[in-house]
Amino acid sequence: MDRENTPFPLLLVENRYISVFGPEIEFKLPSLVISDSQQLNFGIVAQYDESGYEQGDAKILNGMSEREGGFWAGANVAWENELFEVSAEWLTDVSGNSDGQRFDLGLERTWDFGEHIMLTPYLGASWQDDKNIDYYFGVRDSEVRFDRPAYSGESATNIEAGVRGVYQFDQHHSVLLGVEVTSLADEIKDSPLVDRSTENAVLVGYLYTF
Repeated sequence: MDRENTPFPLLLVENRYISVFGPEIEFKLPSLVISDSQQLNFGIVAQYDESGYEQGDAKILNGMSEREGGFWAGANVAWENELFEVSAEWLTDVSGNSDGQRFDLGLERTWDFGEHIMLTPYLGASWQDDKNIDYYFGVRDSEVRFDRPAYSGESATNIEAGVRGVYQFDQHHSVLLGVEVTSLADEIKDSPLVDRSTENAVLVGYLYTF
């Protein structure tokens, strides 16, 4: 597929009970305070994942049935301490398109540079079960052609790394910048629908705080 540029609005709402950011909503559960510098935060989450494709998205997809994105729901936990934040999240496809599951593990740390700049590098791993991989990267018998053999997906783990930056002009105006690179697992790279081993994304945004 060609690179896509997708503008979309981001709404951020957060209090002690709920957090909404873009396509994800989190219902916060009581935290567990371990010490003055450590605590565990728990939440129930739901999100919309726009993964999927249509035939017209790329030539290799001609004759393929549409794969749809969907709604995912699950739970997460984050361990906050003085050095970094470790997070884990389990999600299942409640829309029933792939009937798959995901488990994400992340590590990040935020540095403040003066009063205006925040920089957050992060590293993560994302495991997807065989149902999810097969739905998006598999080729069914009815979709086989001479340059697209049948393929059944297996569970896989992608590795991702990136950095997010925020420049805050004042209490109302901020600019966001994010860069991310994902190394695709062999179970995805081996699909006849995939022709590269990595994918990357750039996010540029503006945030107004009320």
